[in-house]
Amino acid sequence: MTDPISDYLTRVRNAALAGHKVVEIPASKMKLELTRILHEKGYILSYKLVEGTPFNTIKIALKYHPETKKNAIKKIMRISRPGLRKYVNAENLPRVLNGLGIAVISSSKGLITDKEAKQLNVGGEVVCYVY
Repeated sequence: MTDPISDYLTRVRNAALAGHKVVEIPASKMKLELTRILHEKGYILSYKLVEGTPFNTIKIALKYHPETKKNAIKKIMRISRPGLRKYVNAENLPRVLNGLGIAVISSSKGLITDKEAKQLNVGGEVVCYVY
C-alpha cells in the first residue's frame, strides 16, 4: 500500500455511503489522531483501538441523522498525496465551505485542524478536507 491515509479516507467514505454502522481500519498513530479529530468535530460517533496479535485496528462507529439516516460526513477528500504534496504557510491556510468544514493539517504541532493552525500561527501539509 503506497498511501495508507488515502486508504483510511476511502474506507470511511465507502462505509458511510453504504450505510454501515461500523468500519474497521488498520491502526497507526496518524490514523488514530485523524480519527480523534473527526470524533471531536462531530463527524463520527465514537472510536476504539482494538489491540490484536497480528496488528491493531481502529473500530469507528459512523454517525447518521436519526430521522433522515443521512451520514454526518458529506464529503471527505485527500488533498496532499504522495505524488503531489500540498504545503501551506500560516497566512494561506485553506477554508473549507467558508468555515463550515474542516481541513486537517499535519504541522510541527501534530495533526490539527485549520482553525487550530490559525490560532497557533503554524502551517504544514494539508492532509484532507472534511465536510
